[in-house]
Amino acid sequence: MSQVQPFDKAAYNERVQNGPCFICQLVKNQPEESHSEIYRDEVGIVFLSKYPSQYGYTLVAPIKHRERVTADFSPEEYLALQSLIYRVGEALQKVITTERFYILSLGSQQGNRHVHWHLVPLPPGVPYEEQQLEALKIDKGFLALGNSEAEVLVEKVRQYLL
Repeated sequence: MSQVQPFDKAAYNERVQNGPCFICQLVKNQPEESHSEIYRDEVGIVFLSKYPSQYGYTLVAPIKHRERVTADFSPEEYLALQSLIYRVGEALQKVITTERFYILSLGSQQGNRHVHWHLVPLPPGVPYEEQQLEALKIDKGFLALGNSEAEVLVEKVRQYLL
């Protein structure tokens, strides 16, 4: 069962600003921290967020290290990645009941430079004041999925991607 865990923002900022690119490490199967990988192909890699604010929070990133959300891609490469994002979004919404589904690209040239997209299912019944940007915040903690819970979610989503 998911439990809310405190988020160590200082340690996180230190790691993403001064450590190796966590997405490149994940692509090389050398992550400093484990991530629950859902899918990968020649276009991108899909994995559960290590620090989810919502159940099913998933990240999609290109296999190759790219830093600019559009300028580093040809139109064909960008559309192939967006097609993967669409497929992942549809798969997540078949597994998780949502009132709304958020897709956004975050990151910074100062940390988390590798372009990636956040796919965030918003469950039904969340008060309006806790939706949108508020639904992404983890300053009050994040949902820590147990290994078995994460594995079950990964397998369910994977079924709709393969």
